[in-house]
Amino acid sequence: MKVLVIAEAANPDWVSVPLVGWSLANSLRKVVDTHLVTQIRNTAAITKYGLIENQDFTAINSEKFAKPIFRIANLIRGGKNKGWTLMTAASALSYYYFEHCVWKRFGKDIKSGKYDLVHRVTPLSPTIPSFLARKCNKHGVKFILGPLNGGVPWPVGFDSSRRKEKEYLSYIRNAYKMMPGYRSTITHSAAIIAGSSYTLGQLPSKFNDKYFYIPENGINPDKFSSRAKPIKDGVLRACFVGRLVPYKGPDMLLEAALPLLTTGKLELDIIGDGPLMHTLKAFVKTHNLENCVSLHGWVEHSLVQDVMINSQVLAFPSIREFGGGVVLEAMALGIVPLVIDYAGPGDLVTQETGYKVALGTRGEIISGVRSGLNNVLSKQSTLPIMAQRCIDLIKQKFYWDVKAQQVAEIYRWTLDNDEPKPKF
Repeated sequence: MKVLVIAEAANPDWVSVPLVGWSLANSLRKVVDTHLVTQIRNTAAITKYGLIENQDFTAINSEKFAKPIFRIANLIRGGKNKGWTLMTAASALSYYYFEHCVWKRFGKDIKSGKYDLVHRVTPLSPTIPSFLARKCNKHGVKFILGPLNGGVPWPVGFDSSRRKEKEYLSYIRNAYKMMPGYRSTITHSAAIIAGSSYTLGQLPSKFNDKYFYIPENGINPDKFSSRAKPIKDGVLRACFVGRLVPYKGPDMLLEAALPLLTTGKLELDIIGDGPLMHTLKAFVKTHNLENCVSLHGWVEHSLVQDVMINSQVLAFPSIREFGGGVVLEAMALGIVPLVIDYAGPGDLVTQETGYKVALGTRGEIISGVRSGLNNVLSKQSTLPIMAQRCIDLIKQKFYWDVKAQQVAEIYRWTLDNDEPKPKF
């Protein structure tokens, strides 16, 4: 089969959505005949990986519309790395023009049947519809959407964190279902991949027969191939990886871990940077934790595993995580995760592969994480067993090549509905 893969964001040198877009699109090349369509900003990074422009991929120049839209959004978002719902709304406006350019370039090929399928991989947000779904359906070409993920509600009791993130637009986020093209996109897609259980539950139930659940994130084994070191001298080492912002919870982690840190039972690596760095440094200094807490700041993504492998546990009390890519990265290294049982991380971690803390108030989360860390210490002999289960699970379900095979099964099913619906 020949597939036109649309990934507006697809960049091997970046993280988050662009890395997901690139990783899935690149892995799909190994199992089906694909042509990638992406935005021009990704060209240099993609060509470094050996793909040839206009042969393996096409770069769409939508900058004349995208640049002013994002310039305005950045001015009003409330600060760097804030107001992500606003930026998603800006992406929707920009994406409409991107799709217009895609149709202008590939519409004739789609109409003529050059492609058996059109698959929109990114944007991941379910709030951004696709007019290509209707156009493809009109000309008898199957349209695949996803993985879709995002929009997990802010937990009750964390409204202050929401405001600090300048997420004012999130209060009316559900209005996206009234946007032009939303219903048409759902109706005319031959298959829709949900990247989280939450997103799956938000899709209209009358189309359940064409929905699939495949977690958004995956692992490139070339980048996460090391193995975590065992506990040394009975001292547990944990790590946190992420932006240092209130909803990620690094400050809650420090409070929860304080008794274990001060008694020498725990050491902690905090990898990342953000507005809470000053607060964390002050906490470390006030409680004389310089010998057991390392604040690494921002670390290049390709080098993160070199720090992580010194730990046996990923302590990640984020209260609003869509995909939880860092959880999979930790598991791939044999690091057992301790997460909040909510959204992405809650989907990824089981009793056999990690520890989950119930979502609650700030105080309840701190107490839960503290109990979780104590529980790990009391059962530290089981950590190697759980670590191996993590590694095995990642190999079985979360390598990008495995996920590409799953998506290819969905392709085959959409082209021949007489086949049983794939189950993953």
